[in-house]
Amino acid sequence: MSPTKEGAISEELDGIDLGDERLNKRSRRLIAALATDPQSSLNAACEGWNETHAAYRFIDNANVTPAKILRPHQAATLRRMQAQPVVLIPQDTTELDYTAHPAEDAKCLNIKQRFGFYEHVQLAVTPAGLPLGVVGTASHDREPESLGRTQDRRTSAIEDKESLRWLQAYRAACERQASCPATQVVSIADREGDIYDLYVAHREQVGPRAEFLIRAQQARSTLQPDPAAGKRAFCKVLDEVRRSPLLKTLRIDLTATSKRAAREACLEIRALTVEVKPPHARKHLRSVVVNVVLVEEVDGPGDGTDVSWQLLTSLPIDTVEEVSLVVNYYRQRWAVEIFFKILKTGCHVEKLQLETTARLKNALALYEIIAWRIMFLTYLNRTAPDTPCDRCFTPPEWKSVWLVTARTPPPLQPPTLAEFVVLLTRLGGYNNRAEERPPGPLPFWIGLRRMHDLALAYQTFGPDAATYV
Repeated sequence: MSPTKEGAISEELDGIDLGDERLNKRSRRLIAALATDPQSSLNAACEGWNETHAAYRFIDNANVTPAKILRPHQAATLRRMQAQPVVLIPQDTTELDYTAHPAEDAKCLNIKQRFGFYEHVQLAVTPAGLPLGVVGTASHDREPESLGRTQDRRTSAIEDKESLRWLQAYRAACERQASCPATQVVSIADREGDIYDLYVAHREQVGPRAEFLIRAQQARSTLQPDPAAGKRAFCKVLDEVRRSPLLKTLRIDLTATSKRAAREACLEIRALTVEVKPPHARKHLRSVVVNVVLVEEVDGPGDGTDVSWQLLTSLPIDTVEEVSLVVNYYRQRWAVEIFFKILKTGCHVEKLQLETTARLKNALALYEIIAWRIMFLTYLNRTAPDTPCDRCFTPPEWKSVWLVTARTPPPLQPPTLAEFVVLLTRLGGYNNRAEERPPGPLPFWIGLRRMHDLALAYQTFGPDAATYV
């Protein structure tokens, strides 16, 4: 059983074309089965050996590829993007470690003794944090003989580097911009995405152009010589923006992570437009003009977790409001980290035991859609709490959860999403105390798993059982 209303996981594969209608139907049945209990193995998610065998045959079929699996979901994501005035596309890479049970053809991660591959994901989100879908993915691994090389790759062409993925993702964002002419598309990256070629690509882009917002990693230079630092030295961008006027002081709540406790941070914000000199190893390239927004914490703990963001962007910074938007947009970069956490902790994708890397990547594509939907429901509750819950859940689902948790007959009209989610996530350990934040992904995916069993029992034995026969 899977939802049949708006937001049903199987709807994300509507229009899939695997060259065989039987494979198309199998894809929708399989993703619905996996979504009911994302933490389970393929064997546990499927009912009986016949279904399990069909699932393994599906992910091993030569006509099935991650690109084909994700294509209908990406089309649905594009439609959701077209309904938004602004869409942010944070991109990042995560490693998938299968060292404990490597595929037969597994290659390496960072050392020869670790096996798996890297997955680069672009996730579309609204400025309010609602995830709209997976825009694109790319994977790479490493040959054992390529590890440990000390060769300086700074002079290598971007096409010969792993960092090409950041540039390719930006170009993909430009393609989405062309398909969403009424939507402003902003590609966002953390420090690994600070690639000079990307800024050049933005300047030289012909046709619709996505904006970029990237946290600086390199010590970029301006065109202004700095004789005090040496004959061939140039003034640093960071020094220049630090000397610019203070525009705003902002207080934000930082949530707890593995590296820091939750705290309120006081931030000073400055901004400047500068012309950036190309790196010495890329001196054949032209200079680029970028806007820089500097966000630095005042009186932080000094333990290495102080906020210090030097943001390079093509977004306007002419007013304090525009600068504030840049900061708020960058804060949504964390959405892709949450997505990775759901993928690994909620869907247990690193525990998959499959014989080939191709099979792993096919299964991963299904779980990426599932991880998105868990995250979508989590943040839809925060951004549109008054949405009727039957937009996302079938009557057996919300009524069975209501009966078990509220211990009263279900209301005649479906409750709001906010009302229902409190009950659903109670099944996952959410207590709804006054000081608690809205439920996160963890109680969601546990609650969804338990809801499946309750809904199945409701369909079979509940007061409306005859309706579902």
